[in-house]
Amino acid sequence: MTHVYRLSDFDFELPQSLIAQHPAPERSASRLLDGRTQVAVDRIFKDLPQLLQAGDLLVFNDTQVVKARLFGEKPTGGKLELLVERVLTEHQVVAHMKVSKKPPVGTVMPMVGGFTATMLGRWPDENGQLFKFEFSDEPHRLMQQHGHMPLPPYIERHQNTLDPEHESPADQAEDERRYQTVFAKHPGAAAAPTAALHFDQGVLEALQARGVATASVTLHVGAGTFQPVKTENLAEHRMHSEWYNMPAPTVQAIQDCRARGGRVVAVGTTSVRTLESWAQTGLTSGDTQIFITPGFKFQVVDLLITNFHLPKSTLLMLVSALAGFEHMHALYRHAIAQRYRFFSYGDAMLLERKKPDVEV
Repeated sequence: MTHVYRLSDFDFELPQSLIAQHPAPERSASRLLDGRTQVAVDRIFKDLPQLLQAGDLLVFNDTQVVKARLFGEKPTGGKLELLVERVLTEHQVVAHMKVSKKPPVGTVMPMVGGFTATMLGRWPDENGQLFKFEFSDEPHRLMQQHGHMPLPPYIERHQNTLDPEHESPADQAEDERRYQTVFAKHPGAAAAPTAALHFDQGVLEALQARGVATASVTLHVGAGTFQPVKTENLAEHRMHSEWYNMPAPTVQAIQDCRARGGRVVAVGTTSVRTLESWAQTGLTSGDTQIFITPGFKFQVVDLLITNFHLPKSTLLMLVSALAGFEHMHALYRHAIAQRYRFFSYGDAMLLERKKPDVEV
């Protein structure tokens, strides 16, 4: 009998102490759980090159995290925070808004840095959870000058305040350097592709020496990646939308990899979503709302490098679809018992695609 997975199947107890609040001292000094076989092996991330083969292809997400957190106040004096999710035009953006009471449409709000943000309404429609704003200047320039890095909600030193002055200069400097990949290229993400944070120049050179090829895709990660699924029936979940691009050289690199018998190794779930969206639709660019759960038929990805994900998250469902549901549960139990560090600044794992164990 076919098992239909429910939201509660993807819940687990995680000790608060295992949620990484700062990155490891060195990028490649993070731990790496080798989960390709039934028996998990504890390694260090800089071991990765020797775990791959000549002819394999690593696919990175080269998005760049922007300083998407902006602070301001309502005309009445109430504090507010905007987290820019997407730049629409020369002056318009889509953002999350944290404020005690939502201002009415048309409200012009003074922001820290001397610019204004005019509230235009909900997005993408009147039932949307995001809001559209018009800035008084070009959004990317404003974010670069006045914004703060958009760290995830579980990094507690960063949360529970609408006052930008609470962040220490040391923390700000660390986050600007470490919550960004060494190959970030295209600005637009409100969250980092965290599996790629472990790569440094030494690892990249070792991979090249090993004969492992590399290619890039772009997916601008949205803050929706941190939102837990709330519907017990997974089919009722409305997946957030993110923009992706699949460059022609990467399409060619995948074809070349297949021709030489190599394996496609996705670096992070965002690379998986890009590759499999392209495979499903044939579109090399556009928005994707792909929701990958157990039973999904992967067409491109053979291996995955990924961090440890939140309970009840779409990302945990994705890795369970790739590596097998029971195997993922066993790996997470091992990781908790061995005190691996979880989430964005945490440790990584290497997974191999298994045949789907269910049909959904």
